[in-house]
Amino acid sequence: MNLDHIKRVYLLGIGGIGMSGLARYFKHLGCDVQGYDKTETELTQTLVAEGIPVTYVDDVSNLSPEFRVPSEETLLIFTPAIPKDLTLKNFLLEQGCHLYKRSEVLGIISASRFTIGVAGTHGKTTTSTMIAHVLKDSGYDCSAFLGGISANYNTNVLYGDNNVVVVEADEYDRSFLTLHPNIAVVTSADADHLDIYGDERHLIESFELFLDRVVDGGTSIVKKGLPFTGTITYANESVCDAYAQNIRVTDGEFYFDYVSADLQLEDIHLGIPGLHNVENAVAAITVAKLLGIASDKIRRALTSFHGVKRRFEYIVREEGRVYIDDYAHHPEELRAFLSSMRKLYPSKKLTVVFQPHLFSRTRDFVDGFAEVLGMADTLYLMDIYPARELPIEGVTSAWLLDKIELADKRVVTPQELLSVVKETQPELIVTVGAGDIDRMVKPLKEIVLGHA
Repeated sequence: MNLDHIKRVYLLGIGGIGMSGLARYFKHLGCDVQGYDKTETELTQTLVAEGIPVTYVDDVSNLSPEFRVPSEETLLIFTPAIPKDLTLKNFLLEQGCHLYKRSEVLGIISASRFTIGVAGTHGKTTTSTMIAHVLKDSGYDCSAFLGGISANYNTNVLYGDNNVVVVEADEYDRSFLTLHPNIAVVTSADADHLDIYGDERHLIESFELFLDRVVDGGTSIVKKGLPFTGTITYANESVCDAYAQNIRVTDGEFYFDYVSADLQLEDIHLGIPGLHNVENAVAAITVAKLLGIASDKIRRALTSFHGVKRRFEYIVREEGRVYIDDYAHHPEELRAFLSSMRKLYPSKKLTVVFQPHLFSRTRDFVDGFAEVLGMADTLYLMDIYPARELPIEGVTSAWLLDKIELADKRVVTPQELLSVVKETQPELIVTVGAGDIDRMVKPLKEIVLGHA
């Protein structure tokens, strides 16, 4: 498909983080961009403010006439997350229109570019955003399609003047197999999305297929210990091709040394917290080094990197009270996040508010969730966020709670959560999850600050 002819774009599921990035990209190119989503969110409100109309009603009457008939000048994009019985989607198919998956369009956009693809069941959003920031801040430049809102740029899509593009390569629905990366990074491959893959073996196979798509002469950068190999391996404090050592926390800030065969950078100050983010930085440095970016520019960029919204995001950071919000929704992500919390605040009582994401994920990893949530001192579990799923009999937050070995634990409604936090005034509180738990951030912030 030739995107040069496209004058108008309609996106079904425009409020998704990847879809909204495409909406912004085509708007930037001067196209008429519109879309549908089932829920109004802060992100869709921002799109509307940027001149991209969004409808929230699944009704053909809300579809502009020019989008209702097949045309070489019209691009229709959908996300696999939308329901199969969506009226708008089925109407367009009945009219003979071709609908493209988000991943297909991303593959077309990146096909003619030098592509840096970052994959992994967790870590890919922060790592891809970090790489993009290093390239931008150093003056090397790039475009980027990110899976989160960059705190440095307040957007999920970046525009560059060169031919380089950084892409978050999503393994869900095998989406990343549309890419042909020149540099591929794989941060992790823990069992996830078993509703799609069936078992861990098929998930691993998909990552192997992703690495097979690296172009001739390209480079694959793979975290040490994964069940497949790359050109370069990286890790934290484990000798391999590129690794971090001498990791330390000083006044709540992370410092480390980077070591590889041909480069050693000492005393790097990382602009965001977290042991897992030190490891992400090792991958970013390795990419930057491959591109020939000077060491002093890499060092400066990592210090000025402010992370991604909802990834270890400080909401309140004051003497005597700290509130952090994070997107972790897999046991290993939770383990990395809570381990970093313990390293940063070893003497503080840790209150964790967690919203499980998907009935299937909760069922498949219940023992892992139970173990890692036991790292909290106090735990408040919210109801499972269903997203695209129907309930599974017996799979509830109460069921998960029973498996957690912790004295101070309970399942709460949103209102109960606000009441108990106001009553107990925790010194260190975190909200964690990938559903709509972010709706609790503003009211909790007011309570933690003592304004409510």
